[in-house]
Amino acid sequence: MNHQKQLLFASANRHKLEEIRQIIPAAYRLSGLNDYSVHEEIPERFDTFEANATAKASYVYKKTGIPCFADDSGLVVDALDGRPGVLSARYAGEHKSSEENVSKLLSELTGIRDRTARFIAVIAYQENEKDVLLFKGTIEGTINYTPAGVGGFGYDPVFIPSGFDKTFAQLSPGLKNQISHRAKAIKLFLQYLSEKG
Repeated sequence: MNHQKQLLFASANRHKLEEIRQIIPAAYRLSGLNDYSVHEEIPERFDTFEANATAKASYVYKKTGIPCFADDSGLVVDALDGRPGVLSARYAGEHKSSEENVSKLLSELTGIRDRTARFIAVIAYQENEKDVLLFKGTIEGTINYTPAGVGGFGYDPVFIPSGFDKTFAQLSPGLKNQISHRAKAIKLFLQYLSEKG
């Protein structure tokens, strides 16, 4: 008998969906926006991860009436005053590739020795008309001088998590999904769901 709990992830981003599928336990069945009739782009207009995640979760909840969670995440680089931040996915411009975003980042860091950075992920969970709960995960690290590795997506080829000598893209997906910012936020979210029953 199958007693999986349904979780709706308010995103059509297949990379994020697959990463989250690898993190959540088998007790949950994860679906994304492609499984529902929500195909439009959900705007990310705000200047904090919290506000963007909340806007996405609220938008999808209003469209579907189904409790859902959304995430907003990005790379925060100290020497760049927090950039790319909420603009991480479109740092080089709208509809630019991850490689172009990484290239712009490395170009801006040319000659800079302080390459400390962190990935931040915020999950917003909307389960009823008025309540949105937030769960935040962070991982500290540094920016490599050149891309390395073939795994992951986004800035993974240049982000070296603290305590490691390899980029996220060089780590196994299993290891990355144990230590990543997104994994930390999801674990807090799942802990809440478990305690709530």
